[in-house]
Amino acid sequence: MAFGGLEKRQAAAPMAEINMTPLIDVMLVLLVIFIITAPLFTHAIRLDLPKVAAAPVRQTPQTISLSIDAAGKIYWNGAALTLEQMRARFVEAGKQPEQPEIQLRAERSTRYEVIAQVMGAAQQAGLERLGFVTDPPPPVANQSSH
Repeated sequence: MAFGGLEKRQAAAPMAEINMTPLIDVMLVLLVIFIITAPLFTHAIRLDLPKVAAAPVRQTPQTISLSIDAAGKIYWNGAALTLEQMRARFVEAGKQPEQPEIQLRAERSTRYEVIAQVMGAAQQAGLERLGFVTDPPPPVANQSSH
């Protein structure tokens, strides 16, 4: 018999093959862990922006991204700060020879009072270039008549 059968051998030869099953199991577990943890590495602020059709704005070297979440917290280029700190940074930015453009990203449910305070602080600091960032609306499906 080719597969052993009932015959008894005197000395069994050592097995010269590597068992790959434990290695594959470990690799699959590591893959699952990586898939689960990869989205946690992004440090973006999640905002529900309003959807408006507008022309995209070109990025300039002097662009400040100012985000406001639903709770009214203010983020300057991704870093959280208070209203007073923001006012101080506006004053510094207003003293620059070339004024930066402020791109305001406010979540849809943000209170208008917070947005008005930010706009007022920018105006008091002498900053004139203020733009609102929105998400483009979803594309409308083409309906063809037959």
